Amino acid sequence: AADVTDPDALAAALATATEAHGPIEVLVASAGINRESLAARTSSQMWDEVISADLTGTFNTVRAVTPAMMRARKGRIVLVSSAIAARGGVGLSAYGAAKGGVEGLTRSLARELAPRGITVNAVAPGFVTTAMTASLPDHIRTAYLEQIPLGRFADVTDIAGPVLFLASPAAAYVTGAILGVDGGLGMGR
Repeated sequence: AADVTDPDALAAALATATEAHGPIEVLVASAGINRESLAARTSSQMWDEVISADLTGTFNTVRAVTPAMMRARKGRIVLVSSAIAARGGVGLSAYGAAKGGVEGLTRSLARELAPRGITVNAVAPGFVTTAMTASLPDHIRTAYLEQIPLGRFADVTDIAGPVLFLASPAAAYVTGAILGVDGGLGMGR
């Protein structure tokens, strides 16, 4: 466990993980927060917290593992974006901007790291039943549900399968992809 906004804490956690399990071959960067607020009411502190955790934290994590992956000339990196990056959302300007940044980061890293045998992809979940989404008011949950063609919210296991695929040898020729895992919410992205 580590605060992804703190590069020193992250380096210590990665050293502990490497010592316990060997070289890191797969990274899934999924840390994230949200501070729901209309843009006009979003304070600089709220904006900075979301961008720091969701975008800069993702970059910090990738930066911490890539030197060893580059030396090994192999690795799988899976970043977690959101359907909100492509769709937008009321009260989600900081979150949408951060997740849009994660998608741009995914594509740039894919080009940069491919010559070293490292793939970089992202999953873009829709509405997933988590502690973060459980706090949303019922009317917002209902409005999202009405927009999902599969007619249900995702469970974390619905997201885990595609992540496992992107981390597996079966996805050896997939890089720079943003895989929507959203029940059809982001169709046409």
